Amino acid sequence: MAEHEKKEAHEEAIQEEMAHLAKSKSRWEELWKKEDWMVCWIGGFLLLLGLILAWGFSKPPEMREIIETNRAIIAQEQERAPFRTIEKVEAENKLDGLRARGHGVLSSLQPYFRRPAGWESNPIDSFYRSEEEAARMRAEAQPRHEAAQERTKEARAKAEIAQARAAAADFEDRALNREAEEAIAEWVRARSAESSARSAATTQAFNLFPTLLALLIAVGLLMAAGTSIMGRSAGAFLVGWPAIFIIATIGFMIGSHSIAREYGLGYPLWCILIGLLISNTIGVPKFIKAAVQTEYFIKTGLVLLGGSILFGLILMIGAPGIVVAWVVTPSVLIIGYWVGNKYIKVPSKPLNMCICAAASVCGVSAAIAAAAASKAKGEELTIAVGMSLVFTAVFMFLIPAFVVAVGMNPILGGAWVGGTVDSTGAVVAAGEILGPGAMYTAATLKMIQNVLIGVLGFGIAAYWTIKVEREGSTQVLSFSKALHEIWTRFPKFIIGFAVASIAFTIIYEAMGRHMGDVIIDEGALRGFANPLRVWFFALAFTSIGLASNFRELAQYFAGGKIVIHYIFTQGFNIILTLIIAWIMFMLVFPGITEHLMEIRY
Repeated sequence: MAEHEKKEAHEEAIQEEMAHLAKSKSRWEELWKKEDWMVCWIGGFLLLLGLILAWGFSKPPEMREIIETNRAIIAQEQERAPFRTIEKVEAENKLDGLRARGHGVLSSLQPYFRRPAGWESNPIDSFYRSEEEAARMRAEAQPRHEAAQERTKEARAKAEIAQARAAAADFEDRALNREAEEAIAEWVRARSAESSARSAATTQAFNLFPTLLALLIAVGLLMAAGTSIMGRSAGAFLVGWPAIFIIATIGFMIGSHSIAREYGLGYPLWCILIGLLISNTIGVPKFIKAAVQTEYFIKTGLVLLGGSILFGLILMIGAPGIVVAWVVTPSVLIIGYWVGNKYIKVPSKPLNMCICAAASVCGVSAAIAAAAASKAKGEELTIAVGMSLVFTAVFMFLIPAFVVAVGMNPILGGAWVGGTVDSTGAVVAAGEILGPGAMYTAATLKMIQNVLIGVLGFGIAAYWTIKVEREGSTQVLSFSKALHEIWTRFPKFIIGFAVASIAFTIIYEAMGRHMGDVIIDEGALRGFANPLRVWFFALAFTSIGLASNFRELAQYFAGGKIVIHYIFTQGFNIILTLIIAWIMFMLVFPGITEHLMEIRY
């Protein structure tokens, strides 16, 4: 009997060991079988590839010498004069002109990332321009370019005279210094106008059809490879993939129309609307459905976005920007969610959270992270994204107009824009209306907000595990069990986002600001990762539209609670951001505000 019991115990031990090994194997397989991990590998591969191409194959000739020479000039001019001299402006321009994406392999790749161009009457103009048409446009623009050149020459002469007079007084005469500074600023504006005129006068022919086809094939094969590794059908994905890409391209085309650009109605809105039109009329054809992969595309784009969150650049704006972003944002998220639950009574808690995340953090990206952490339905995510896009288009014009109308300090206005307008592109456009300092403030504050995507994902995952899904349960959740549940729910793609941000920040800081700008910002990111990120976002928006049905969405809008909730949350965000921004930028850190006011184009 004892022998029999020993044998059974031995067999049970073997079975337990085999089960443990199978579980361990399953956990390791998650690293390439689960979508959240796969997008980390794909995004990491693309970021690394961009870095290799920028550093190894696209460095501008004599980069180090140009950087050292012009940095010395800038330092010398800062010591010599109390304002931005002509020599300093020229040195800065030479440093700004160093871009890895303008040289070597990255320069050759730029046409393949190009999106449909602006147009007015004929949509084909968005994809193709003949040499004859380009020549006609150059001829029309040439007189304007010549006139702009003449104005720049005259402004330069006046700036030289004014600076020479200030220098003759050893830069001790404040009135002369002010005159020189104003004359140089006028010259800088003339140079900027000349640059725009020169772009028109050097218009080139283009044909996007071959380059778009190449991009379709390259991205399709990459994503199909990931699909296959995850155990899905790569063949089914590739069959539907061209349709998704073509719809996204059409969204870009409509968004590039002159009227759409004027009113800020960009590609995200059109990609979603086209998808909705198809899904709610003829229906999504079966062969396309395997390629409708909203989260696969958007999460890959978000990992790429992580590379753009450089902490060194963020810290340049100082404490006021960090306080505005990191105090207001969680406050709006928490209070908005509480009010949505208790008073507005939003019909779904995941929907409530997605709307609050979109309104308080950074629109679409935050909504995606919140949806993943709270396991929101596809149609709930669609509502949050759609509301965010609509209000973004409104506020990107409304807030700057209000700032100008009441004579608000432009830096305060820029901080207000950065903390309330959801889309990064819309933030830059709105900040641009208020001036260069405001634009820099708005864009940097938005980047600081974007950092919270990772914190947001973890916090929501923890809250949903410990609180929301435990409501009504009497079972006690142990600490280890709670940690396991949080980890299971936590959107793993945020790890890729965070690692990309930390890695690129370390590399940027190790290179130093100017070389980091050339290789990282103007190379691996703007020359490779960022254009791909925009395409991935467009593919995700297209998938959102195709996967949504008006009948399913209608139930959430019953009684107008969703609209009321978004207006409340965004309204609270607007008021609180303005108050905190005014305290930080105008009362506590006025010196930083004055410094930001000095930023020029």
